[in-house]
Amino acid sequence: MFEVGVIEEPGAAEVALDPIRARLLALLAEPHSATSLAAIVGLPRQKVNYHLKTLEAHGLVELVEERRKGNVTERVLRATAASFVISPAALAAVQPDPARSPDRLSARWLLALAARLVKETGQLITGAAKAGKPVATFALDGTVRFASAADRAAFAQELTAAVTELVSRYHDENAPGGRDHRVIVAIHPSIRNAESGGTESKGS
Repeated sequence: MFEVGVIEEPGAAEVALDPIRARLLALLAEPHSATSLAAIVGLPRQKVNYHLKTLEAHGLVELVEERRKGNVTERVLRATAASFVISPAALAAVQPDPARSPDRLSARWLLALAARLVKETGQLITGAAKAGKPVATFALDGTVRFASAADRAAFAQELTAAVTELVSRYHDENAPGGRDHRVIVAIHPSIRNAESGGTESKGS
């Protein structure tokens, strides 16, 4: 089982967003049969089995084992990932395009960049899985607390200069066999949890 699975097909996204099936997917982080799931969710086994077959047809759950109980063969299933993210590729006609309105200070442009990141990383994971190869990626995740808006602006300027210098040092447009890599650096307010007084959101 993968920690995160990427849903790229519209049909799979529609299936996963059904409330009952979404609950079954969550429960299937651990192996279950239709019978054991039916007891948990309070639905007839036949109905649960129908939902499981639909999830399995879209690659969201997989067979772990088959158990023989008398004259009945019980199928034990598990989700293919502990959690799922739906790629913008599943909504191809309306997926965001960061190239349409690049604005480094726009929260919506940041969202478009994040959507593209999900889409492209998902495609890389899918392709690498088929080829049996790993994906070479790197990410940083951290928190910085600014004393003022002026400090935040100064930080952004210094960060831009540092990244620009680093890219110019290593970028080789004419490298034979070279491969382009995307570099995304983002700053956004963190979300406050309930204990700290609700949520905080700023931006356009």
